[in-house]
Amino acid sequence: MSSIDPAVSRELAQRASAAGAEMLDAPVSGGDQGAIAGTLSIMVGGSDEAYARALPILSTLGKTIVHVGPAGSGQVVKVCNQVVVAVVIEAVAEALVLGAKAGVDPNLIADVLQGGLAATRVLEMRRENMIRGDFEPGFRTRLHLKDLKNAMELARASGVPLPAASLVEQLMRSMVAAGRGDMDHSGLITVLQDLAGFSVPAFFDGSETR
Repeated sequence: MSSIDPAVSRELAQRASAAGAEMLDAPVSGGDQGAIAGTLSIMVGGSDEAYARALPILSTLGKTIVHVGPAGSGQVVKVCNQVVVAVVIEAVAEALVLGAKAGVDPNLIADVLQGGLAATRVLEMRRENMIRGDFEPGFRTRLHLKDLKNAMELARASGVPLPAASLVEQLMRSMVAAGRGDMDHSGLITVLQDLAGFSVPAFFDGSETR
């Protein structure tokens, strides 16, 4: 259930098969809150038979469980998920820093975004982290960076450009280099704040104005 390189997952499945066993790759999405509540989304790669045998166990851990294909497919979907989450976190961070520095309460910005087409689980689950500057990890930045590295490897092997994800990977790499790798991945907003010379939490508590 760990998030690993899809090619490695396929190799491990082949080794297991040669030894008379079956392996499923079943990475998850939903964050720490989903794990606690047992409502994770689980993307499963492997044989139909192995999936059917494992489904009762997986059902105790997750709410959305999808058999996405043969060995390695779960890891492929996982990196796709992590690309979307990373890019959305970066986009939300840009919006909050821009709006707050232009003088609007970031809570009101988040309310409006969440009520329209820009609504996202990232805002639902991480808005307080970003606005208040509390980056106690639910999912550590260095782990998300690892997933993005896997995405970049898959993209190179598949001949697919990932321009937005490549930029976010570099931003997360800068976080890790600055000693922020154990922050929650919503701490990506700190990089945008550094670039803008502005603090959203400081605006929120009244100690900084535009």
